[in-house]
Amino acid sequence: MKTRTTRALRCSAVLLAAQVALAACGSSDGSGSAGQAGSPSFTGRGPITYVAGKDSTGSVQAAIDRWNERHPKEKVTFVQLPTDADSQRQQMIQNAETKSDAYTVLSLDVVWTSEFAAHQWVDRLPDKQFPLRKMLTPVVETARYRGGLYAAPSSSDGGLLYYRSDLLKKAGIGGPPATWSEMKADCAKVKKLPEAKDMSCYAGQFQKYEGLTVNFSEAVNSADGVVTDARGNPDVDTPEARKGLDFLVDSFKDGTIPKEAITYQEEDGRQAFQAGKLVFLRNWPYMYSLAQKSKVAGKFAVAPLPGLTGPGSSSLGGHNLALSSFAKNKATALDFIKFFTDEDSAARNLKDASLAPPYANLYDDTALTRQYPYLPVLKQSILRAVPRPRVVQYGDVSSVIERQAYAALTGAKSSAQALKDLQGDLQKTATQ
Repeated sequence: MKTRTTRALRCSAVLLAAQVALAACGSSDGSGSAGQAGSPSFTGRGPITYVAGKDSTGSVQAAIDRWNERHPKEKVTFVQLPTDADSQRQQMIQNAETKSDAYTVLSLDVVWTSEFAAHQWVDRLPDKQFPLRKMLTPVVETARYRGGLYAAPSSSDGGLLYYRSDLLKKAGIGGPPATWSEMKADCAKVKKLPEAKDMSCYAGQFQKYEGLTVNFSEAVNSADGVVTDARGNPDVDTPEARKGLDFLVDSFKDGTIPKEAITYQEEDGRQAFQAGKLVFLRNWPYMYSLAQKSKVAGKFAVAPLPGLTGPGSSSLGGHNLALSSFAKNKATALDFIKFFTDEDSAARNLKDASLAPPYANLYDDTALTRQYPYLPVLKQSILRAVPRPRVVQYGDVSSVIERQAYAALTGAKSSAQALKDLQGDLQKTATQ
């Protein structure tokens, strides 16, 4: 079996053909363009904007308020975009394509860094001005493109297996499953309990959206497959990838995953788990504090995602802060990025919004782990996580993955045919 480190390196590779095609975009004019040796000039002070998805917890506005109180002449205005990532990305790209200075600091999904850097929509940041060595290495790598730092890690994310610890214990099961087969066997034992006979075994995010790309990639990676090979070429039409996709397809067929889960996004799965309908659920850390306020409080725990022969690999999530190439007052913007991504802010975001911090030491803090027992497991998840393909046209890549994976899950295609078609689709996307 190949090592998970090797697999992570392979999956971290960008689609080389797409990058080469965009290499000519670099320049040496000091504007912070991709591929250049120099750095942009961070000058100008005054009001700026911070652009991100909707602040459902209030933690973002609270941080901005703290900044504005200390910097009355350099106030930040929060521009809230829609909640879904696709709409956020589209609006940020539209602003960049018009070279508008309306957006200053951008909260980018970690998979957008390569695209925004390659198109010269964001500036290269000065590495030495950020405490990168204190951060988890996989998290820092999401902020880099062609050797340069184009964003500052703000939060990370790793998938977790939520499970009904009370029911496993009652069924005589000593701990959470490490493999898919163990999970199915454990579920069969739990369902023999009178109170669990109507429960379903497992769910994740399987609606045709970015969540399906995440769940598909995790299944492939957890079966020792890859989405791209070491040179960045698509390599998904393989026996390993098929084992991963077959796990999902067969689980829908045999009832391990309930039929209604084909419509699940994160919140649907959370609500089903909290309502006592699921024994196991794959979801992000944000759910932990919410579940503790539900009827399953004190009855669940979290573990690393299971895989084919041992613990699996999560897709790596999170957000990084980048500076628009077309913005004004870049000195203020750079200082705000440092403020928003420092260790104090990361700790606050963990407490206020359950956001996974980029800083390694926070996962080992005794006081924090007492308050957030999932932190050690989350750290394992992030360290073993595999980035989704860091490609220039990520939206196009994700769309074709969603389409082919969904066809397999719904029975429109066999796993073998879906992967063969996906291989062809990814090859076409890489050469566009």
